[in-house]
Amino acid sequence: MFSWINLIQIFVIVAMIWIFYRTFIKNTQSEKLVRGLLGLAVLWMLGFVMSWVHLDLLGRFFHWTALFLSLGLLVIFQPELRKFMALMGNVGQWRQIFFRGGIAARDTASLDAICSAVEYMSAKHTGALIVFPSAIAEGAITKPGVRIDSVITAELILTIFFNKTPLHDGAMIIEHNRIAYAGAILPLSQNNLNWEYGTRHRAALGLSEQSSAVVLVVSEESGDISIAERGKFTKYDDIKKLRAKLEKVLLK
Repeated sequence: MFSWINLIQIFVIVAMIWIFYRTFIKNTQSEKLVRGLLGLAVLWMLGFVMSWVHLDLLGRFFHWTALFLSLGLLVIFQPELRKFMALMGNVGQWRQIFFRGGIAARDTASLDAICSAVEYMSAKHTGALIVFPSAIAEGAITKPGVRIDSVITAELILTIFFNKTPLHDGAMIIEHNRIAYAGAILPLSQNNLNWEYGTRHRAALGLSEQSSAVVLVVSEESGDISIAERGKFTKYDDIKKLRAKLEKVLLK
């Protein structure tokens, strides 16, 4: 029986599912897992439909097929399932969703330092890889590297990525407007990338595919500045546009 209360409840449920999908799942490796689950759900529902129209043999066939495929899904998508569960348990990201716009330190000094260092490294063709705190999935980073826990300064960023230091090939991880780690090893993307993209770009894209982290890359070959987010690259030729993007990431 139709009622406005039921319609509102359905709308709320659909909205919650959509927000969850856009925040945690879209353009990540876990998207494959969700598609597989949806396929199994459709197959399971077909079993009920077949039984309802008295095609019992087909109904049982669809039910048993969905059951066996669900067991296979646990094996095939084991890495994606682990990352999916890690995303669901990411309390920081849930807090960010429901309390966005709350108490966030507007640390413009850190933003100035990052932009200054990135602009200098781009001009000098110094390779860099910087991960920003946008709900990194637990376990997505292969090795977090060396603990730094320092205030963000342009001088320290340039020192870490100077090509004679032992940490320059890894990624710098920024958490709570501080340099948390340096020399981190990120998961490499398995997608076919353009020849101009090297290991840094593949690592940046790999982490952005597996989490909602934002990863900045400075190309050692071309000096180009790019940001990997949700499995896609965006190139920034204008430092002002880059600053506006990083401001959304750091100061939200």
